[in-house]
Amino acid sequence: MTHLFDAKWKLALSGAIFGLLAILLAVTGNPGNMAICIACFVRDIAGSLKLHSAEAVQYFCPEIVGFILGSFLISVATKEFKATAGSAPMIRFLLGMMMMIGALVFLGCPLRMVIRMAAGDLNAYVGLIGFAGGVLTGTFFLKKGFSLGRSYETCKASGYVLPAMMVVLLILSVTTTLFAVSTSGPGSMHAPVLLALVAAVIIGAVAQKNRTCFAGGIRDLVLLKDASLLSILGGLFLVLLIFNIANGSFHLSFSGQPIAHAQHLWNILGLYVVGFSAVLAGGCPFRQLILAGQGSGDSAVTFLGMLFGAAIAHNFGLASSAAKAATDTEAAVAGGPGIYGKVAVIVCIVVLFIIAATQKRETKKA
Repeated sequence: MTHLFDAKWKLALSGAIFGLLAILLAVTGNPGNMAICIACFVRDIAGSLKLHSAEAVQYFCPEIVGFILGSFLISVATKEFKATAGSAPMIRFLLGMMMMIGALVFLGCPLRMVIRMAAGDLNAYVGLIGFAGGVLTGTFFLKKGFSLGRSYETCKASGYVLPAMMVVLLILSVTTTLFAVSTSGPGSMHAPVLLALVAAVIIGAVAQKNRTCFAGGIRDLVLLKDASLLSILGGLFLVLLIFNIANGSFHLSFSGQPIAHAQHLWNILGLYVVGFSAVLAGGCPFRQLILAGQGSGDSAVTFLGMLFGAAIAHNFGLASSAAKAATDTEAAVAGGPGIYGKVAVIVCIVVLFIIAATQKRETKKA
């Protein structure tokens, strides 16, 4: 399978497959503008585990399990599974937490950003400015010698823990009433469990082979002059754009977009945090799941940080609210983050600069 994705057209085709599966999940129950959103799914899982009490976003999303499981199965099958750990775990936990806070201020991860762009949401294009800026900032520090240190190979059982744990939790979620489940709002809208799981396993397996990473695409373009990973995003965007236009769901505007807000500064800064932290952590939220599936204990810790970040974002009012038009009984809502969310974003940016400036590769003395 070495040459499976050895050309840009093959990478673009894999992105198109992601787009088709996203459409399938949307038409069978997932919210159309967040058919696949890592931040949304992790937030919903945190709610289902009762780590936060926002009733509209509580559901144990099988897609997260599928992404990890797909990566795990294909990496084992192709002998690429390798259990590693030990690279600044607490900093990685913090980076995962900040990644999630930034995403929930924007109201979506980089994957949802692309999905929203393909539906004509101009707020997502504004957010792209911040995401690219964050990736470029992180890349600058990579050039200056930033490093979280090396990972070390560990026992295989360590790499099995997260995939096994997620499968067990999924089984419990569908066979018991232990978990919280939304009865309204985004958490109540979802594709059938088996379909969502199978689609996500396919996506996870393909992403493990083609190294999909939304931050990595921009990083590689800057560092290596290589646009290969961007080809994946191009294929994804094109398929979704064609579908939205054909389906009549393409609306080029700032207002009236589902589960979004037009607070431009905070869309930019929220995704700036995501892009910056993703580069420092070695991958965007989606990439962290794929790496965790193929045995990276460091990425598993980052995922746990994302889960914790989703919990505190809703428990402490850091996540943005969506804009709402006025109705006969309710006034219009501008949406966006409250004061606590704005402060959290600024604090995250400061902390990211501190981490980036202080973590350097060790140089051997002559």
